[in-house]
Amino acid sequence: MRYLGNKEKLTWFIEEVIEKHNIEGEVFADLFSGTCSVGDYFKDKYKIIANDYMYFSKIIAEAKLLNATAPKFSSFINKYDEDPFIYLNNRSYRPGKNFYIYNNYTPVGNRMYLTESNAIKIDGMRLDIEEFYKDGDIDYSEYCFLLASLFESVMKVSNTTGTYQAFLKFWESRSLKEFELTSLELNSVEEIKDNTIFCENTNKLVREIEGDIAYLDPPYTINQYTNSYHLIETIAKYDYPEIFGKTGRRKKRELSDYSNKTNAIYAFEDLFRQIKFKHILVSYSNQSILSIDEMVNLASKFAKNNKVYVEKVHYREYATNNLSMKGNGKSLKECIIYFEKDFTINKSPLNYSGSKDKVADKIFKYLPNHVSVFVDAMGGAFNIGANIQAMDKVVYNEYNPFIYSIIKMLLESEPEALISDIEQTVKKFNLKKKHKDEYIKFRDHYNKQDKSPLNLFVLQIYAFQNMIRFNNSYEMNTPVGNNEYCESIKERILGFIPKTKDIELLNKSYEDIDIEDYPLDTVFYFDPPYFITKAEYNDGKRGFKGWDSDEESKLLDFLNHIDQSGRKFMLSNVVEHNGKVHNILIEWIKSHGYSVHSIGQTGIKYPRKEVLVTNY
Repeated sequence: MRYLGNKEKLTWFIEEVIEKHNIEGEVFADLFSGTCSVGDYFKDKYKIIANDYMYFSKIIAEAKLLNATAPKFSSFINKYDEDPFIYLNNRSYRPGKNFYIYNNYTPVGNRMYLTESNAIKIDGMRLDIEEFYKDGDIDYSEYCFLLASLFESVMKVSNTTGTYQAFLKFWESRSLKEFELTSLELNSVEEIKDNTIFCENTNKLVREIEGDIAYLDPPYTINQYTNSYHLIETIAKYDYPEIFGKTGRRKKRELSDYSNKTNAIYAFEDLFRQIKFKHILVSYSNQSILSIDEMVNLASKFAKNNKVYVEKVHYREYATNNLSMKGNGKSLKECIIYFEKDFTINKSPLNYSGSKDKVADKIFKYLPNHVSVFVDAMGGAFNIGANIQAMDKVVYNEYNPFIYSIIKMLLESEPEALISDIEQTVKKFNLKKKHKDEYIKFRDHYNKQDKSPLNLFVLQIYAFQNMIRFNNSYEMNTPVGNNEYCESIKERILGFIPKTKDIELLNKSYEDIDIEDYPLDTVFYFDPPYFITKAEYNDGKRGFKGWDSDEESKLLDFLNHIDQSGRKFMLSNVVEHNGKVHNILIEWIKSHGYSVHSIGQTGIKYPRKEVLVTNY
C-alpha cells in the first residue's frame, strides 16, 4: 500500500538497531502501526501489540497479526464452492442510495477519486464482506483480511498522487483500470502469537499497557493522516459520515498533535513520560517538525543515565504534493532514536508520614501532557517532586522548618561526605536498634545542644516508626524504635538525585506561594494532612498548627484560585476512611466539576483508599 511513512523497506534497519544494542524482550509494541509492516515483520519473534488511532489501520493490523498465513476460507468455500476473491470479483452490483462511495467520491458526487464503475464494485464488495461475517461464512480474522485486501486494492485504482488530501482533475491511467480485489500480502509464519491490537490515541493507551520494546513511528510532518486517508477510513467504518468541502473529508475526525507545530513537542513529552516499555525506538528524520537535536534532548530527560543513541540511514523520501515544503531542499535522512526508559523512583532517605513513594507512578499517570514547572506545595519527604521530570524546574515547598532543613541538607550536601558525618554520629553516640539509653542520651543532645538537621535526621532513623514528633517546646519526644542506620539508607542517600536539574527550595505556607509568579503551564501538587484520618503531624498538639475543617476549607479555596488562574493542580486526599466520609471534599469536587482518579490503598497500620483530584 502507498502509505506516508511506511517503514516496510526499513524493517531490516530496525532489526539492525535492536541487534546492535543487544535489546531483548518478549513483547514488542508497534504503537503507530499504520499498515503494520513493522509488527508484521516481527510477529514471528515477539508477541506484538499494535495500535493506531485510524480504524482502517486497526483492521490491517488485525489482518496481519491474527493470521499466520493467508486464510483458507474453508467455511466460505464449503458454502459457495469458490474462493471469496473469485466470488467477489465475478459479482455484478447495481448502485443504490446506500452506496456511499459511489454517491460521494465519484463524478456522481462531483469528486474524481474513483470512476463510477470502480466505486460501485467497492461499495458492493464492502457490504458483501459485512454480510459474510454476519452470516458466519467467515470468521473475524478472515473478515479483517478481506477488508484489508479491499483497502489495498482501492489504492491501486485511486485517482490521486498517493493520498486522499486531493484528487486529480484528470483521470490518471491507473484509475481507469477495472477494479479487482487482490489478496493482501503478509509475512507468513508457522504459528501466530497472542497478539493484541488497539485503535486508540497512543498517548492515552501507553498509560494502560506495558512491555519490553516499543517502536514509535508517529507522524512527524504537517500531514494529518485523518485527512490523507479519510476515504479509506470511511470504507473501513462504512458509517455514512457527515463530510465537507471539495475533498469530502470527514467532519468528525481526530487530528494528531504530532502533526501540529505547536503541540508536537508536548505530545512527545507526554509520550516519553508515560510509556511503560523498557526499550524505546523512535523512527524520525531530519525533515521533521521538531529537529533531531530537539528530540534527543527531550528523550534524554526520560532516558536511563540520560543516554540517547541516534542511528542514521539514508532513505528515499516519499513524494507528495507537499514535497516542496519539506526539508528546505535537504535530502531525507531517516534515523532511529533509541533509549532505555528510566523507571527508577529515587526514594527520599527521610521516612515521613504520608510519603507517596509507593504510589508515585500512579500519580504521574495523571500528569498533563506538558509540565514546565512542578510545584510540590506540601513537599514533605519530597518523594513526588524529586521524581518529576519537569521541562523547566521543580519547586519544593515545606512549611515545617525541621523537615525543610533535612531535605535541604540531603539535596545540597555531597552524598559521600553526608554519609561519613552520619556514620560518625552513629558511632559517637553508640546508637543501635532498641538501645533506649543511648537513644535518650542522643535525643537530649539534640534537644539541648545541637538542633542540626543532621542530628534530627539520625534521630528519626532510630525513633519509633521513624516518627518526628515534638512537644510544645519543639523538643523531639519520640521514644526509641526498632530501626537502625543500614545499607539501604546509605543507598537512598546516594540515589536521591532529583530527575529535574533545576530545583527551587521554599520554606513557607502554601498560602504564601504567589501563583502568579509561575507560568500558566505550571502544575501545583498538594499532599495535605488527611482531614478524616489521624496522624501525629496534624493533631495540633505538637507545637505546630493542626489540620482541621478550617484548614481544609482554606486549601480547597486556594485550589479554586489556582483553577481560576488557568493553572493546573493535583490534590492527594481520601474521600472515605474507616467508615468516615469526607463530605466537604466530595461536594466541592461535584460543585466545580473536578476529576477524581483512584490511586489505591496506602498505609500499613491504618490503610486508606486514596484519590487524586485534578482540575483537568
